[in-house]
Amino acid sequence: MNSAVNLPLDLPELSIGTAAEGLVRRTILPSGVRILTEHIPGSRSATIGYWVAAGSRDELGAVGTTPSRYGSTHFLEHLLFKGTPTRTALDIAIAFDSVGGEHNAVTSKEYTCYYAKVRDADLPMAVDVLSDMVTSALLDPVEFETERGVILEELAMAEDDPSDVAGERLFEAVLGGHPLGRPVGGTPEAIRAVTREAVWEHFKAAYRPNDLVVSAAGAVDHDELVARVVASLARSEWDLDTPATPRARRSTTPVALDAGHPLTVVTKPTEQASVMVGLPGLVATDERRTVMAVLNSVFGGGMSSRLFQEVRERRGLAYSVYSYAPSYSDAGIFLMYAGCTPGREGAVTELMLSELRRLADDGITADELRRASGQLSGSAALALEDSDTRMSRLGRSELTIGEFVDLDESVRRLSEVTADDVQELAATILEGSVSIAAVGPITDDAFAATVGA
Repeated sequence: MNSAVNLPLDLPELSIGTAAEGLVRRTILPSGVRILTEHIPGSRSATIGYWVAAGSRDELGAVGTTPSRYGSTHFLEHLLFKGTPTRTALDIAIAFDSVGGEHNAVTSKEYTCYYAKVRDADLPMAVDVLSDMVTSALLDPVEFETERGVILEELAMAEDDPSDVAGERLFEAVLGGHPLGRPVGGTPEAIRAVTREAVWEHFKAAYRPNDLVVSAAGAVDHDELVARVVASLARSEWDLDTPATPRARRSTTPVALDAGHPLTVVTKPTEQASVMVGLPGLVATDERRTVMAVLNSVFGGGMSSRLFQEVRERRGLAYSVYSYAPSYSDAGIFLMYAGCTPGREGAVTELMLSELRRLADDGITADELRRASGQLSGSAALALEDSDTRMSRLGRSELTIGEFVDLDESVRRLSEVTADDVQELAATILEGSVSIAAVGPITDDAFAATVGA
């Protein structure tokens, strides 16, 4: 494969040859269900995921207009494991435990995925169970209240992690009033307030045939999987007879972000101050996303990165320090993080920002460019040794980007990134508003004075 392949929503069948004699195939059923597979020669296991393009950002707008639906996406992630008309929660757990399989779910800001990894012989079972969960969950009222308590405990656990708290506050600050700025798991107040009826309405609106993407990688035969998915869905109450086109992908036009809070401080009695600095980044389909990957690698993506070397190795100001750049359909963020001794948070923050300014002013060296390209190429190749990664690549490509990019094409794109590209993007990032979130035994006034916010 020599270039990216588009994934049009009006093409019922599609086949794509991949590196190492792999094969990706996609079938769109008349009901709008999309099924993608990647056969991996020599594999004896398979990972399968059931994806819906409903994340925490969708709890308003298309689904509803009342705050009472906040937290519905996270609630559903829990409740779909709690039973259907034909399976109890214990039945679902036993089905996977008895074959040594793994099963779980992930909720994000723009999608939810229910997945399993099993031996090839057990893939039919995984299809049957996941199909049943996604189409026929009971959302039992008693289980609903039980899971309310479980989710509140999960949120309390996250609240005890200062880096989690800083991350949530920074998203709110950078993204302002955009729905992407809301916490994925909801807030304790939202989880306490949301009703079963609101979550049920969210389920009915977002879990429909033309919303569903099934992706599988490993020891999987495409035609057999399609037949099994069709048969398992036919046993549900979904309307599979009415022709439908897949739901259109989200708009990828970058939105104008309202300037968030320049400084947010959460005072907590912790041993360290957790500091995050953020600026607006790139959307997921931006042509500069490969440049962003290189920039992040050089700046804060590893032990040889500038942040790690300057903040930790040379100055000893932090143990954990890094950067990353999450992107979504219509917005993105560039983030820097450091955990440091209280009292040093201002110096560390200014140091992180000054390193970004230095990169924008002076660019990167040829050696840094070479190392970043090697790091990204190597890590991508190693990740693809796992069927989980390949399954996720299929699902995200179909739901968000609308194109399939193989390893060879990724490496080719990396080879075309120049030092000038990286410097120009760094300068562009610095044109955005800087937001800072800090958690620890610090105060607003002291921190604001230190960083000049």
